[in-house]
Amino acid sequence: MKNLSIIIVNYNTEEFLKRCLLSLGKIPESWEVIVVDNASRDAIKYKVSTIKYKTPIIFIENKENLGFAKANNQGIQKAKGQYILLLNPDTEVTNGTIQTILEFMEKEKKAGVATCLVKLPDGKIDDACHRGFPTPWRAFCHFSGLSSLFPNSLLFNGYHLGYQNMEQTHEVDACMGAFMMIRRSAGDEINWLDEDYFWYGEDIDFCYRIKQTGWSVWFIPSISILHHKGISSGIKEHSKYLSTADEATTKKAQEARFDVMKIFYEKHYKDKYPVLVSYIVNTGITLLKNYLFSITRK
Repeated sequence: MKNLSIIIVNYNTEEFLKRCLLSLGKIPESWEVIVVDNASRDAIKYKVSTIKYKTPIIFIENKENLGFAKANNQGIQKAKGQYILLLNPDTEVTNGTIQTILEFMEKEKKAGVATCLVKLPDGKIDDACHRGFPTPWRAFCHFSGLSSLFPNSLLFNGYHLGYQNMEQTHEVDACMGAFMMIRRSAGDEINWLDEDYFWYGEDIDFCYRIKQTGWSVWFIPSISILHHKGISSGIKEHSKYLSTADEATTKKAQEARFDVMKIFYEKHYKDKYPVLVSYIVNTGITLLKNYLFSITRK
């Protein structure tokens, strides 16, 4: 058995995928790299294989875009690693990051998932790497702006756990699929990613189910990666000029951001809250979605 399988799901991010692969450096024999291509416009396998790379790459080529969760599950089925690293193609890994997180997982036996500090190109933290579960109250505080007004508050910023010490390793509720180290036995226990999520949301859902079964999720700020973010979708202001996403893809990604909120709520919170709260939550999500599309059409 391999010690680590790195799974990268690609969708029209050829140049960034190459940079991601090169950032991994020399791959130890105990690791493997699996690239799952979700029907990109170009034949990614042959272009990427021209890289002077230090290890063979296992390719899985889909004839249609199956979504992030399903494509990752395809890679995991092929994987032989004791640990699985889900890695976005629009990331660049800092030297030593993967080795350090593997060492942490070996020591912390109840760690089901771990992540690192994820930085955006402007040097700021990608706050999706340090998440609280989106309860109705936390989501209200986030979207109403209360969490921004009180970023270090336990009461008002549970959405991004802003009250925690970002200089020290600690447990979190959830992290993002852009860089998610998973203990294979933990993933096997919950049957990996929920394929009801096509684009976004599967990482939070995965962490939620991991913690429900007694595993822990950890944030390690002493190590980091760079995340260009939004290259496949074209919906992020800081990277949309770099994206090759067409209008249909961007629209699908925008819709998915809100659709996953309803999916997550239905799966994990619906039975925990009164019917009135569920009505308010679903109405709020619909209003937010309509508002977003109204301003983007202007």
